[in-house]
Amino acid sequence: MNMTLLGTYMLAVLTLLLTPGPVVALVTGTAARYGSRKAFATVVGTNGASLVLIVLAALMLAGVVSLPPVFLCLLGIVGSLFIGWGATTSLWQNIGKGNIEGKTVISERGGLARGFLTGISNPKDILFFISFFPQFIAVTQDFTASIMTLSLVWIIFDFSVLSLYILTVGRWIPEKHGRKIEIISSLFLLVVSLCALIYNFREIISQYF
Repeated sequence: MNMTLLGTYMLAVLTLLLTPGPVVALVTGTAARYGSRKAFATVVGTNGASLVLIVLAALMLAGVVSLPPVFLCLLGIVGSLFIGWGATTSLWQNIGKGNIEGKTVISERGGLARGFLTGISNPKDILFFISFFPQFIAVTQDFTASIMTLSLVWIIFDFSVLSLYILTVGRWIPEKHGRKIEIISSLFLLVVSLCALIYNFREIISQYF
């Protein structure tokens, strides 16, 4: 096993996971508003999405699947639209509709399905697994062993970092601030989706126009 390459991969994964993104925003917002149980269910969903992206990356490396660059841009656009829609819906339920009716409308945010859909449409994860992940496939001399090793490292790090976020929110943020945290995380998700849309549209324009 190439320990230097594995160590570099671990550092890259840790840096990626610690950097705020759609998954972190969703998990922390869910933990602050709906509690640790639903937040951990969300983490299970995002891990499932990561495994799907890892399988896709492995199929591409094995030559079974070939994706043109424009497809990745279109996938990023669809993912950005989904994340933006979820963020807008959450903001409407917490600010607009809640103020109009004079009460807070609790949205069914987070959970296994929402975590999976957010993870599978996360532009940051798509870019990592399709473009960056293949660079570490030589961590062992066996293709299958490399995929299993890299996948296991990702799952352990992903679950550990997101669990740390959940425990931090649950321990240090009072429950009365849960709605504010969800609104902030929704605003962050909206900004991420808009930036990702601009980036992917610019990529398509630069390639074909």
